[in-house]
Amino acid sequence: MYTSKNETMSATFVSRRILLVEDDEELRHAYAAHLTANGFVVEEAEDLVTAHRSFGAARPDVAILDFQLPDGTALDLLPKFKELEPAVPIIVLTGFGSMELGVSLIKNGAEQCLSKPVEPSALLMIVNKLLENSRNQQKQQASSTRRRRVALDPFLGESVAIKRLAETASKVANSHSPVLIQGETGTGKGVLANWLHENGPRADEPFVDLNCAGLTREFLESELFGHEKGAFTGAVNSKQGLLEVGHRGTIFLDEVGDIDPNVQPKLLKVVEEKKFRRMGDVRDRFIDVRLIAATHQDLRHLIETKVFRSDLYFRISTVPLAIPPLRERQDDIPAVAHSLLLRICSDMARPPAQLSAKAVERLRSYYWPGNIRELRNVLERALLFTDRPVLEPGDLAFEISPVNRSDSYKPEWTLEELERFHISAAFSGENQNVEKTARRLGIAKSTLYQKLKALRLT
Repeated sequence: MYTSKNETMSATFVSRRILLVEDDEELRHAYAAHLTANGFVVEEAEDLVTAHRSFGAARPDVAILDFQLPDGTALDLLPKFKELEPAVPIIVLTGFGSMELGVSLIKNGAEQCLSKPVEPSALLMIVNKLLENSRNQQKQQASSTRRRRVALDPFLGESVAIKRLAETASKVANSHSPVLIQGETGTGKGVLANWLHENGPRADEPFVDLNCAGLTREFLESELFGHEKGAFTGAVNSKQGLLEVGHRGTIFLDEVGDIDPNVQPKLLKVVEEKKFRRMGDVRDRFIDVRLIAATHQDLRHLIETKVFRSDLYFRISTVPLAIPPLRERQDDIPAVAHSLLLRICSDMARPPAQLSAKAVERLRSYYWPGNIRELRNVLERALLFTDRPVLEPGDLAFEISPVNRSDSYKPEWTLEELERFHISAAFSGENQNVEKTARRLGIAKSTLYQKLKALRLT
């Protein structure tokens, strides 16, 4: 068995293992050496019996099989491999290439059929592509499972604001109309989007989400629409976009206000005509998805500044839903905090914890510029540093505070204190992004820099 010289150094990471089954010793060693030099751990076999035993023991990430072996063919191994590990991609190498054989191999579980001779570099490229596809599928499955496991009820609490949101969301959940969710960072826009999907007519179909913040035009287009082979440098294979992955289901575009203006007309075509084109393709592809978009920005302001298209805004905002910030629903904080505590304790495999009355009051008095996400961070940090079953005020450590860590807004503040309070909240709410904070406050970046320095908020 070949092992990489870097194997020991990378022992803390999941090893990428290849099972290589080839009876030609010289060819097998050549493939193994090339794969090993590129960071793989290669398990070798030269016949069916050894291959079956090695597959069961090694649990490889990819298997490479020569079709003709001394004691049988790859068709004898494929069903056994798929029974043991159905998710492991298999490449079959054959010198007897024919359409009928290729179809038979694919039907029996092969991912790729390659005619010999195959250059080691070409084999490596295909192995990497299969691993990438496999990882993407695993991530989607894990994301879906995790979302179902940890998703919060988006309507926890008894405040008028949250009851109004619950009533409106319940009315629109069963429709197929586009929904625009607006709310500050950390209010739970993604949680609400997932709830709408799970309680709507597409619940049994895919839920695909994409955070558009900071994505380049090319990457965003490739992720959403997919691309054809050769569409751009590095596009060595065709790629299915998220729109196709989410066919008949729900597409959730978070931070839709950050979508490149050149991509917006293409998204509008999806919403209006239910069709799109892959990058590098001339054919229209039809798609049936429900679009849920979310943003913490004022899209109307972005329209005025020519950053966001008005026609796209009116199409995606058929049903607008606004999530109130946590500071406007302080009566809901105890219920939200209790639910978060239970989930965090479960994740940590520790007994459920509670908040003392003073700790609850401490939470209620804070401004929460980061909303529910910040609340979870505060609680998780507290649980990491104490084993007590009841959390006290001293266990709660907050992020930057508007005026001081125990005050919420007070009418007796001076104008300077009030300005510091407001700018601090906006700065934290925009993850300390100066450009976005300035846009939110309606001032120039240079002005914001001066105020941050003067108020000692840098």
